[in-house]
Amino acid sequence: MDKFYNKRVYQLEMDIKKIEIENDHSLQSTERIISLTLECLSQIKEFVLKKGFKDISEEVYFFKYQKPVIVAKLIYYNAVYKIEAKKPYGEKQVKKHLTEELKKLKKFFDRNIEFYKYYRSNHTYIDEKFFVRGNHDIKLWLDTYYFETDHNFSTSHDYKVAKILANDLIQVYIESQLYQNNQEKSVDNLAINWTGSKASLIELIYALHSQGVLNNGNADIKLIVKMFESNFNIDLGDFYHTFMELKSRKINRTKFIDNLRDTLIKKMDEQEG
Repeated sequence: MDKFYNKRVYQLEMDIKKIEIENDHSLQSTERIISLTLECLSQIKEFVLKKGFKDISEEVYFFKYQKPVIVAKLIYYNAVYKIEAKKPYGEKQVKKHLTEELKKLKKFFDRNIEFYKYYRSNHTYIDEKFFVRGNHDIKLWLDTYYFETDHNFSTSHDYKVAKILANDLIQVYIESQLYQNNQEKSVDNLAINWTGSKASLIELIYALHSQGVLNNGNADIKLIVKMFESNFNIDLGDFYHTFMELKSRKINRTKFIDNLRDTLIKKMDEQEG
């Protein structure tokens, strides 16, 4: 099971990463990601229904840790799609829209706080009720949604775990959007503009990303690009294509960074004299 699952999920994540690198969070690219995720989930469902599980512990592990990872992607990208599709015009309206979405996450947390505690604390004492098919207990935080699912491929709480994982991602996405809006306001006030070439800035951004010095190496390249665009009042366009062109240089692929180093050393030498 693990080998098949890991192979499918790895391919899905590579496909998603490729789409996100080549495109912004456009509605079309999000639709593609949702379609790919549904296909991956369908393949894994077919495998599970055909092969089954060798024992209860494998079944619990799948429905508690593996299936929710894929379903969480579906929930997340579907939420992003809806947020972007319904996003209004105007700074205040956008902020209100995003804040309302954050409130929805808070409501889900409040309604499911006991299960949050159970799951986040890595408890296992009622896992066989939550994550084994056909073992549901209506008294244990059961959603109506469960009764509408395919019970051959669902347990009473695997979707709730997926929702928890997805909500973490959705919160990060919304907060990054709010941060971006605030940064755009600050750019207008500071008026600090990038006056070098776009290629030079993209070279610098990829160097910082490769070095892992932003958010302990966890910052997404697109978010970094948007931050620089906002702070330096520049549109970097298809930055991934530009990076490919930098990679294809036969001589001095890091021209800007090399010049930075040389200029800084020269300045240090001059100040020592």
